[in-house]
Amino acid sequence: MKQEFTHIIDQHQGIIHKVCRIYRDTPEDREDLFQEIIYQLWKAWPSFRGEAKLSTWMYKIAMSTAIARYRKASALPHPVPQQDSFTPHEPSEHPEKEKLYRAIATLNDGDKAIITLYLDDYSYEEMAEIIGISVNYTGVKLSRIKEKLIQLLNPKNHEIR
Repeated sequence: MKQEFTHIIDQHQGIIHKVCRIYRDTPEDREDLFQEIIYQLWKAWPSFRGEAKLSTWMYKIAMSTAIARYRKASALPHPVPQQDSFTPHEPSEHPEKEKLYRAIATLNDGDKAIITLYLDDYSYEEMAEIIGISVNYTGVKLSRIKEKLIQLLNPKNHEIR
């Protein structure tokens, strides 16, 4: 069982890394969240029955863990950061991707989850199952999220005239 679980994690660790990147700012916080997600997946592994796709199941647990830890961490006092935690120390190879991640980081937890799944080409049905909302509402939310991201990424094009 352990070997099978390790193999699954190796194959799908990109899902976990993506969730960590969206929900945490610093490398240390991402690593802590990564470990917590692995732990939660391990605890849930015996109950995985294959009724959903493995990646859907993993996303659901990873996002639930990230949101729960985020809320717990938000209740604690934090020191004021000395610099923007998203500012790369070296020039980024993908500045537009970094800009998108910064914009996504400003969204609320539910919106982060939906846009992350959308960017990973999940269907509306799969997104609705993972998030726990209707398919129609998924479409409505996604339209609003896209508009919000457009405004965040191009603020000059959306000024009140």
